[in-house]
Parts: sequence; structure tokens; C-alpha cells
Amino acid sequence: MNQGQFVFTQVSSFLPQHVFDRLVIKYDGTLNVRHFTCWNQMMTMIYGQLSNRESLRDLFLTINAHPLKLYHLGFGKGVSKGNLASANELRSFRIYEEFANHLIEEARRICVHDEKEF
Repeated sequence: MNQGQFVFTQVSSFLPQHVFDRLVIKYDGTLNVRHFTCWNQMMTMIYGQLSNRESLRDLFLTINAHPLKLYHLGFGKGVSKGNLASANELRSFRIYEEFANHLIEEARRICVHDEKEF
């Protein structure tokens, strides 16, 4: 049982970070990165998607409403609107695209036990 963990942290614990780290290295996602890593960026954007945020400003305000919980949710310590905007603009989308494709293939492998389509 996951007592003491946020639901978002429990859900994100199923994501294979070692696969993601290999993709970050493959596409040179660590170039000029100090605090706001690609993993932190992805966790922030997943949170925004799951919580139905409409803009980066909305996402930023929601996340920073509880600044002491940022680390425990996997967002890191350098979440700012500027960091998020520049990371979305400058980092390669191929990291996230290939990671999503990996997750889709993994889900197909798990869920398809018979001849039916996934």
C-alpha cells in the first residue's frame, strides 16, 4: 500500500525512467540543463494534461500553489513559467514522442491477450 504518497506520484511510478533516460541521452536532451530536467518537464506537462490546465500560466499557478510539494510530485525545484516555456520550445520533441511510442507498445503487449484489437 502506498501510504503517504500523492496519487500523481503513485501513477507516475509506473513510468520506466530508465527508458526515458536513454532517450534523453540519445537526443541530447541534457544540453545546457541545470535544474529543470527533461523528466521534470515531462512530469509537469503530464500533470497539466491530467488536471486539464488550459495554458502554461494556469499550469504554473496551479503547481506553485503548494511549493513544498513540488519535489515529492516529481517536478523538481526549478519550475517557473520561463523554464517551462523555454524547455518546451528548445528541447527535442522526439524524446517524448519515442517514449510515448514505447509506452503504447508496452500497453499493447500487456493488454492484448487474444485476437481482439487493442
